[in-house]
Amino acid sequence: MADENSSVTEFILAGLTDQPGLQIPLFFLFLGFYLVTVVGNLGLIILIGLNSRLHTPMYFFLFNLSLIDFCYSTTIIPQMLKSFVSNQNVILHAGCITQFFFFCFFVISESFLLSAMAYDRYVAICKPLVYMVTMSPQVCLLLLLGTYVMGFSGALAHTGNLASLTFCADNLVNHFMCDILPLLELSCNSTYVNELVVFIVVSIGTGMPIVTIFISYALILSSILHIHSTEGRSKAFSTCGSHVIVVSVFYGSAAFMYLKPPSILPLDQGKVSSLFYTTVVPMLNPLIYSLRNKDVKAALRKTLRRKIFSRERSSI
Repeated sequence: MADENSSVTEFILAGLTDQPGLQIPLFFLFLGFYLVTVVGNLGLIILIGLNSRLHTPMYFFLFNLSLIDFCYSTTIIPQMLKSFVSNQNVILHAGCITQFFFFCFFVISESFLLSAMAYDRYVAICKPLVYMVTMSPQVCLLLLLGTYVMGFSGALAHTGNLASLTFCADNLVNHFMCDILPLLELSCNSTYVNELVVFIVVSIGTGMPIVTIFISYALILSSILHIHSTEGRSKAFSTCGSHVIVVSVFYGSAAFMYLKPPSILPLDQGKVSSLFYTTVVPMLNPLIYSLRNKDVKAALRKTLRRKIFSRERSSI
C-alpha cells in the first residue's frame, strides 16, 4: 500500500542493464554468485554450530557474519534475478519499503559487526593473557546486541526517510533494488532534507565502526611491530589480513555509493558500486575468512570423516 500523499502504488526496477543480449548471461552469472553465497555461508554456519572447537568469540562473530551475509544477499539477489528474465520487474510500494528496511538492517548490522570483530582481534593479539575473560560470552552477546540495535535504528531512520517521500507519476527506479538515492530522484517534492538524513545516517553507520576498526588496527600494528620473532609477526598479520581485505571492500564501496552527492556519482556507477557489498562481499566472506583458516579446514575434515565413518557403520 502506497503512502497516502503518493499516487504511485508500485515501482518498476530497471535492473543492471537494458541490453537484451546481456540479460541471460547476467542471470546465470549472478545465480552462480548467489548459489556460492548460500552454500558458503550456510556451510560455515553449520560447521561452526557442529564443532565445539569453534565455539570461541572469533567464530561466534563469524557465525553471525555468515548469517547476516546470507540474509541480506537473499533480500536483494532473487529480486535482481527476476529483472533479467521478466519484461518488467514490478515491486509494490510496500514491498519496496520492506526490501529497503531489511537491506538497511543487515548492511548496517554487518558494518558494526565488523568493528566488533576488529575489537576481538585487538584483544586476541594485544592482550592474549586476558582474552577469554575480556571476551566472555556475556561481553560477546552484548556486542552482538549492540550490533543489531544499531542496525535496527539505522534501518528505521532510513525507512522513515523513504516513507516520507511523495511519488506522483514516474515509477521507474534506475537500480536493481529499492535504494534511497534512486528513489529520491523520483520524488516530486524537495529532497534536500532527505539527502541530509541519508548523509548523517550513513556517516554514523560507517563512521563509528571505521573509527573503531582504525583504532583497533593501529594498536594491533603497534603490538605486532614489538614482536621480535618473524613467525610471531607472520601469524599476527595472517590473523588480521582477511578482516582488513573484507573491511576495505565493504566500506570502500559503501562510502563510494552514499557519501558523494548524486551529481558527482552517476547512478549507473552507483549500481556497480552496490554490486560489491550486496553480491560480491557476501560471496567472498566465507572464502576469505574461513577457507584460509586452519581451524576451519581441520573442523571440515573432521566433520566429513565423521559422516563417512557413520555411513560405513550403517551400511555394515
